[in-house]
Parts: sequence; structure tokens; C-alpha cells
Amino acid sequence: MRTQKNAPLPDAAKEKEAKEAFDDIINVFCSTTDEEDMKALFSDLFTESEMKDFCTRWLLMTDLYKGRPQRDIAEARNLSLCKITRGSKMLKKEDGFMRRLLSSRYDDHLHI
Repeated sequence: MRTQKNAPLPDAAKEKEAKEAFDDIINVFCSTTDEEDMKALFSDLFTESEMKDFCTRWLLMTDLYKGRPQRDIAEARNLSLCKITRGSKMLKKEDGFMRRLLSSRYDDHLHI
């Protein structure tokens, strides 16, 4: 029996492919240690709009971590309260990576 070349993958195969792609890109990010190479990778991988969203997400997380009120963030960054609430929930996880990362970057400076 012949299969079509462009036949859609079954759901299980799509999930496996997506997991492998995720693991692969994580390995690429981890192996990219040069700042200019990382910038080039991001430039090739993401659109200008995706990069803007990516940076806005980072700024949102730092604003929240520094204690800026959610409504101020929503107005200043033109974000929905739903997105801000999601970020706030991430920072409330005591063992969360984002909380640990921001703590290591800002606690010594802000005495939070």
C-alpha cells in the first residue's frame, strides 16, 4: 500500500515530532554561548513581531518582580490583565525558574 507524500501525520506522531523539535531547539539554545550568534539565531528564528512580544514578556516579568502594580503594567505596556496574571502566577511558584532567575538578577540590587 502506498502512502501519500504529504499526508498529515497522526496526532501521536505530531506530538512526538513537536517534542523532538522542542528538545532540539533547547539543545541549540544551550550550545549557543556567543552573544552575537544568539542574536543571529533569534533574528533568523523569530519575526520582528515575535521578538517584540518576547521582549515585552521579559519586561512584564521584571516589572512584576520589582513590584510594579499590574494595572500600571497593563497601561504602560498595552497588555491584557490576563497576560499579566499569568506572569504573576509564574512568579508565585516558590520553586519556579523565573522567580529564581529574577531573584539572582535583582535581589542584591533592590533588597527585595
